[in-house]
Amino acid sequence: MSVALTYFDSVYFYEDDDKLSFPSFVFAEPVMEEIYIIDSKGRIVIYTSDLYPLYSFGKNIGIQSPQGLTVDAEGNLYVTQAETQDIPRPRISVFNACMKWVRDIYIEGFEGADSFIPYRLTLDKKGHIYVAGTYFPGVVVLDDKGKFTDMISPEEEGRKVKVNNVAMDKAGKIYLVSEEAGKVYVYNENKKLLFKFGEKGGSTGKLSRPRAVGIDNRNGRLYVVDYMRHTISAYDGEGAYLFEFGGMGWSEGWFQYPNDIFIDKDGKIFVADMFNNRVQVFNAW
Repeated sequence: MSVALTYFDSVYFYEDDDKLSFPSFVFAEPVMEEIYIIDSKGRIVIYTSDLYPLYSFGKNIGIQSPQGLTVDAEGNLYVTQAETQDIPRPRISVFNACMKWVRDIYIEGFEGADSFIPYRLTLDKKGHIYVAGTYFPGVVVLDDKGKFTDMISPEEEGRKVKVNNVAMDKAGKIYLVSEEAGKVYVYNENKKLLFKFGEKGGSTGKLSRPRAVGIDNRNGRLYVVDYMRHTISAYDGEGAYLFEFGGMGWSEGWFQYPNDIFIDKDGKIFVADMFNNRVQVFNAW
């Protein structure tokens, strides 16, 4: 099929002598149109929509081990953090729009909570927080105060599968990524399973180790980043496979262990090309 997708640019640096190091996460904030990147230096780096560096935050504001983040309608920043020597409990740290610490959310109230390490998260329009742990069998749902309310647990052959990422589209549909199963599970806003897609495997059209799903809210197209195949697989809004791009390499449009993906409101595709120490950006139509 004809693919309307072109390479746009790459981000390698925060400042002239400060390179990105194994960027593992990327997020495009829709209101201020800022790009957030997390790399292995334990920091969050923020860029303008045209990729000009703005700020870098880390230990100076209480961010020590960021894993993922999202931003609510008021500009509050929610950051998942793993345990550290200083703070031995995993948590979600909340900062206001001025990057001032507000509170920490410690996840509890369900079986397995003691071993749950928050990894990725998203918010619905009511402020409910959906949290994927590090390969935990389900996504934890918290209310706007951070209290546990529910769990979404996809199953295969009667067994709960481990989930490593979660995303949400503008209609409120919830997308759970399972690297273990090689699938993406799609739920409606009432947490009812609508459909699932993806097939475990190492060849074209299959998913070996899917790490994240990006949603193009203009047309419903879905993009899944495959860490082990070094590719991005595209699907339509109902999960039908369309095409893939990438492959292992170092040039523009090639990847080396990509780990995350996000599509902004204009259709720009941001890929955390982790072992190439960059974030690549593509235009899609």
